[in-house]
Amino acid sequence: MRCPFCTHLEDKVVDSREAKDGDSIRRRRECLECGRRFTSYERIDEIPYMVIKKDGRRETFDRNKIMAGLLRACEKRPISALQLEALVDSVEKHVQESSDREVPTNELGKIIMTPLKALDKVAYVRFASVYLEFEDVSEFMNELKDLVRARDRSIKSKKAKVKKQK
Repeated sequence: MRCPFCTHLEDKVVDSREAKDGDSIRRRRECLECGRRFTSYERIDEIPYMVIKKDGRRETFDRNKIMAGLLRACEKRPISALQLEALVDSVEKHVQESSDREVPTNELGKIIMTPLKALDKVAYVRFASVYLEFEDVSEFMNELKDLVRARDRSIKSKKAKVKKQK
């Protein structure tokens, strides 16, 4: 911190406390060169995380919007609020750990769909039907066929393991 009186760069903090507004810290400093005291305020610089929509618009990241979309997809499904909260937490963590402050919605969709598919296939299809914006019924049916094939492979794999154990 540069002294406002002599421009010396070294000082010591004499007193530190939360400012009246609660959003900053007030520090009373003493210059080590001229001995004069001055006050500084420290505030966290919050740059919001942005989401780039499909049409190019940008809006601030809102975990509540993700939760609302998941709640719609998981309506009347056996998925607990804790599971949904964990999924939203993982999406938010990904956004916060990203080196870029802007994340495209298609990337967020992929981050959501992978664990949702493992959690509940019906919820996954509901979410995918909105997120992937199927153009027609055949695209929707192809996605369903992929799910059925994956389920069938899983069942065959489990049966093979049971046979080996016998």
